[in-house]
Amino acid sequence: MEEQRIRICDIAEELGLSTATVSNVIHGKTKKISDETVKRVMELLDERRYMPNRAEILLGQNPSRIIGIFINDHRKYEGHVLEDVFIASSLNYLSDEIERSGRFMMVKKTKCVADILKFASMWNMDGLVVIGFCQQDYMYLRNHMRIPFVIYDGFCENPERIVNITIDNDDGGYRMGLYLKQLGHQTALCVSDNEIGVDLERMEGFSRGFAPGTVSRLVIPMEKEARQCFYLQQLDAIRNVTAVFAVSDYYAIELMNFLREQGIAVPDEISVAGFDDIPLCRMVSPGLTTVRQDGALRARLAMEKLLELKEKKLTEPELRLPVSLVVRDSTTAVRG
Repeated sequence: MEEQRIRICDIAEELGLSTATVSNVIHGKTKKISDETVKRVMELLDERRYMPNRAEILLGQNPSRIIGIFINDHRKYEGHVLEDVFIASSLNYLSDEIERSGRFMMVKKTKCVADILKFASMWNMDGLVVIGFCQQDYMYLRNHMRIPFVIYDGFCENPERIVNITIDNDDGGYRMGLYLKQLGHQTALCVSDNEIGVDLERMEGFSRGFAPGTVSRLVIPMEKEARQCFYLQQLDAIRNVTAVFAVSDYYAIELMNFLREQGIAVPDEISVAGFDDIPLCRMVSPGLTTVRQDGALRARLAMEKLLELKEKKLTEPELRLPVSLVVRDSTTAVRG
């Protein structure tokens, strides 16, 4: 026997609210509802795995003007994905653009791509920005819903009814590799928690710029505590190079702290560089040499492409944005 569907009246009865209040929360009409009530309703909807029936969907067909931002709550963030500096910076830029367009931003972190379908339908969203999922997830979304969406930090081959907004990861890696080579470095190490996707592009670009066949790779654990033990185990390999390129600023800054704890001077003994140019790069000592991407431009294009998709006037399904090299004190020329 099919499991009984959870209804709005069931949610309302359990919370001691009117069905109208619950319905208004579901359809984004929360102007006259307290934040606490909205939170209670949303938590119970999530807990009961509520899905709107067809009648409720029809009632919500008026444009919601809500843009949903869905972020992969990957295990490497250890439950703190919204505290990640790159994610927080992206949300800040997206918020500016969404407000400028006269729309509203709703953010949800999830490990399950099916949650995206549920919430997008529940709130009758105008469009979605999807961050950090894999190609299989993007294809699933494209094949199961008609709400337009852009891929903000990832990639999908054959992006029919999808827009890929990425950066030139290969060129960023290449610029960093060439720069460190010109400083006189002969040995270098790439640090990443995987060897696929954008991280692979960054590492391959770096190897091409530095010197093909001369760059080692260190694939680190995703869990922070495990990384510290791993760095200790690989300390001799790290000491054998004069330059380290981490595929993210977070990993670069973490490694600089580790080297400092081991009595290894940055950049005098080992130069360290990262990727993204998060705000912390300017605050740490020494300041981190990195590759900068234009977060404001990326957010603006995300909104432009969402509107094109919605109006069926899409011009470019793939955008690869340029990057630039930012030199700070964490890198220096090799001393003879």
